[in-house]
Amino acid sequence: MDSSDVAAEFERHRAHLTDVAYRILGTMADAEDAVQEAYLRLARADGGGLRNAQAWLTTVVSRISLDKLSSARARRESYVGPWLPEPVVDAGLSPEDKITLDESVSMAMLVLLESLTPAERTAFVLHDVLDLSYGEVADVVGRGEEACRQLVSRARAHIRRRAPRFTPDRAQHARAVEAFSKACFEGDVAGLISVLDPAVVLRSDGGGVIAGVARRPVTGAGNVARLLIAIAARHAVTPRAGLVNGASGLVFDVGGAVVGVMGFTVADNLITEIGFVLNPDKLRRVSR
Repeated sequence: MDSSDVAAEFERHRAHLTDVAYRILGTMADAEDAVQEAYLRLARADGGGLRNAQAWLTTVVSRISLDKLSSARARRESYVGPWLPEPVVDAGLSPEDKITLDESVSMAMLVLLESLTPAERTAFVLHDVLDLSYGEVADVVGRGEEACRQLVSRARAHIRRRAPRFTPDRAQHARAVEAFSKACFEGDVAGLISVLDPAVVLRSDGGGVIAGVARRPVTGAGNVARLLIAIAARHAVTPRAGLVNGASGLVFDVGGAVVGVMGFTVADNLITEIGFVLNPDKLRRVSR
């Protein structure tokens, strides 16, 4: 297989591999690095002898992602304020360029996955989300199949205890976000509170570089509503609707530049969680 054949074969699987890496890492920059490294390994391996290139590449990119996740967790432990995943915003990309998005890569779920160990997270994503066998998972994490079963079992139990409530009804989710946006930018405190769950949680990720960003989660409908309306009143931002990690969200522009992205979790017609990404390093791909 010559270099052009290797490149063509790899491009057939790039979207799938990015999907795998993003679910494990939660950061598109790291996911793209992992995918590029997998390509270099395929080029060195000369994939002509591979019977199943996608399976081989999935194993390789998963191992690379697991290694990266271990070092990323150390960096995130010293992160200033709440850490949120880098948002993936649907900007009209062609289908082959899109990551496969569903509730398993919502902001709230990716934040929850951060509380798992790297091995638990990787095993859970590969087996329960991507439907790989325990034998395939064992090849990635370097443990026996029974040990992988235990990793997945612990991850499931942890997620069941802490998983955010959400509605699978996309129309209901979109209506809640639309009502949120209208109330917030009209300064309607009562209207905003009416669309927020009483125990709503707002996490803002400024990465320690954006002034005025809350460095702890804000809880309670009244507290969240007053904070957001105050922010909207101070800043001349233009919100627009967009798909954020596969569900209705908001993108904020100032002077044509993206300065923030909001992802939402909705249950029973009320917003239960808001992830507000303001860290410029996590918005570069949105701007493009």
